[in-house]
Amino acid sequence: MIRNYFKIAFRSLVGNKLYSVINILGLSLGLAVCLLITLYVKDELSYDQFQSRKHEIYRLVSDEISPSGEIHKMGISGMVQGATFKRQVPEIENLVRIQGERFNIKHNNEIFTQEASKVDSSFFSVFDAEFVEGTPFKALSDPQSIVISEEVAERFFGKKKALGKTLAIDYDNRFQNFTVTGVTKKMPINSTIQIELLMPLHHDKQQDDQWINFYMNTFFTIKPGANLAAIEQKFAKIYAADAKEQIAQAAKEWNYKSQLVWKLQPFLDMHLSKDYQAQNGIKNSGNKLFSYFLSGIALFILLIACINFVNIAISRSMKRAKEIGVRKVMGSQRKQLIIQFLTESALLSLLAFVVALILVVLALPTFNALSDKALSFSYLLDIKLILLYIGIFIGTAFMTGFYPALVLSGFKPVETLYGRFRFGGKNILQKSLTVLQFGLATFFILLTIVQFKQVNLFMNQSLGYDDKNIMIINVGGSDHSKANVFMSELLKNPNIVKTAPRQQGFWFTLSTVNGDKQMNHAMDLVDGRFIDLMGLKMAQGRNFSSEFPSDTASAIIVNEAFVKEAGWKTPIGQTLAFHNKKNYQVVGVVKDYHYSSLYEKVRPQVLLADPSQGGYGAFYLRLTGQNIPQTMAYIKAKFKESMPTKPYEYEFLSETNAKNYEKEVKMKQIIGWSAWITIFISCIGLFGLSALATEKRFKEIGVRKVLGASVNNIVGLLSFDFLKLILIAFVIAAPIAYYVAEQLLSNYPYRITQGVDMFLITVGGLLVVGLLTVSYQAIKAALMNPVNSLKTE
Repeated sequence: MIRNYFKIAFRSLVGNKLYSVINILGLSLGLAVCLLITLYVKDELSYDQFQSRKHEIYRLVSDEISPSGEIHKMGISGMVQGATFKRQVPEIENLVRIQGERFNIKHNNEIFTQEASKVDSSFFSVFDAEFVEGTPFKALSDPQSIVISEEVAERFFGKKKALGKTLAIDYDNRFQNFTVTGVTKKMPINSTIQIELLMPLHHDKQQDDQWINFYMNTFFTIKPGANLAAIEQKFAKIYAADAKEQIAQAAKEWNYKSQLVWKLQPFLDMHLSKDYQAQNGIKNSGNKLFSYFLSGIALFILLIACINFVNIAISRSMKRAKEIGVRKVMGSQRKQLIIQFLTESALLSLLAFVVALILVVLALPTFNALSDKALSFSYLLDIKLILLYIGIFIGTAFMTGFYPALVLSGFKPVETLYGRFRFGGKNILQKSLTVLQFGLATFFILLTIVQFKQVNLFMNQSLGYDDKNIMIINVGGSDHSKANVFMSELLKNPNIVKTAPRQQGFWFTLSTVNGDKQMNHAMDLVDGRFIDLMGLKMAQGRNFSSEFPSDTASAIIVNEAFVKEAGWKTPIGQTLAFHNKKNYQVVGVVKDYHYSSLYEKVRPQVLLADPSQGGYGAFYLRLTGQNIPQTMAYIKAKFKESMPTKPYEYEFLSETNAKNYEKEVKMKQIIGWSAWITIFISCIGLFGLSALATEKRFKEIGVRKVLGASVNNIVGLLSFDFLKLILIAFVIAAPIAYYVAEQLLSNYPYRITQGVDMFLITVGGLLVVGLLTVSYQAIKAALMNPVNSLKTE
């Protein structure tokens, strides 16, 4: 019996090649997208699951609450908090602190930059790692010991054993020898803790007893069954008692009045946390909303593919009506007919699943590039995923076959055999499903246009300066005299127009204005050349100048955002006090420029030229854009002459700015691909429906032609019903897409405005695509000889 079901199902698929191909192609695309996104979500949820103590590990995090009630959530802490809490809270078993670093390493007379982490010697008592050389036991007990990964070992020692060998690392401004006491295998990709080079936290750091310092991650292992809320209450009491004097001092000297609330974050929550993100020595921070978004796309596309199947099955019901009547007369029960149609659905779904697996393998490299993953086909062999895929297969087969099976098996044999059967009603369900299909297509097209325009805004928005042909050389630290000599040498090359020093990275600090107002702002150590090189415009006052010797001691330039927040009407001459009580006077106001990304409004910024605030860590060079290879070679040679102990690292500002928006670019590509797949699946479904509609109206078309209907009349007649459904879909979906797009755009301080043009492009495009899809069948029917359709009458 079962064999007979499959035999008939196979004959049905082969006998209706066009509709079988449409269904298999649509379902396979939907399933392929679903499988790919399942891989992505599974990878996101698998982060850190391999750690044996994953349920016992917690990270120390904090909420900084300002006097106005604003909450700043931080996943980092300082040196003193973890040690103090461990000492006074008995529920804490162990402590590990991790601080991300970059070190210069001298090897074979070459200088290399290496990512590293300073950690407590208890690191391997808390976190798992597989050693290929050495053992985790006391691997970091010696202050001059290091543990490296296989990749780092191969980089410096080749294929030779690294255990016991030394690396000269630039630490405390001098190269010191550190002995390799262990080599680990590469950590899994789905790990937030990545080992490249681990170094013990040095004893001099233990002198940092400041409770309001934040620069490292602190992890605890908590005894099983401990009450986390009770532990956090103990944190509050300890902080209030031990940090009392420092809090009072900070309030007096810095006007610091914020409150700190210490909390515990479960280790497994860290990767996808929006509030307490992975940073400072911890990598691979994820985005929970992105996973939800991709999952929604997968479900939508699979739903559209299933709608195709159901629509075409219902449309083909008239052609199968007599077959069903004969089967019932011959003794088939409704139950058997339902099983037959479900078997056909299962066979078709199985074929679609096989095609989907092939598509997944072919699409994986592109998908990895879009999602910043390194997924491989082997991920598909995971037992949990296999069970999930079986579930998706069964669900798809049931979802696509159950309703058509119920409808078709319910036909009455007398009506079908005598030709009296008419598929009742106005096909409300079928039309509703078509509207849903094109409604989803409308939704994706509009989101694609919005994302495209938003990315264009990011790329083309005026930054307040010209970032083209600006090269940045990062040196990590350089005194002012060496910096000036190096920049003077560079200017001897005619292809280098201007040079300027700046500190590396971004600094943020607190200062006091108007006597008692506390302000949080960016601070940049530069000189007058930087403003000139960047092309920044002065709103008031003047630039730094060598004509004013006091500029290097007490002058500052602020931006317009600073003036606004400080409430100054006449900013020139105003004073500002940093936390070390040193006063600076405002000599100029620079027009606001985007020194950070367009994800945030321009924040208050202070520019100063005081060498006592630190050394220069970067050199900015404006190039002409001519003879780039020769100019780059010249710059490298001069750098090696001036700073032989520094690694040569550079970047171009325009490329760095563009990298800020890589996520948006990738999101645009993902939504764009989703829109194209949705449109394609919808159109092949529409093509199938139009073919069936033409077959149903075969004789009607013949009669109309005999009565004088033109080709245009018939094409319009057959196309109008489908185009009307597309218009209805647009009217329903457009407001929803508009609302969702507004919610997404509300996250950006600089955003596009949704215009009428977006909606006109979308509806116009859908109508054109729909008309082209339907018109083939319509024109074919309109051009046929009416004799062929009427000769049996």
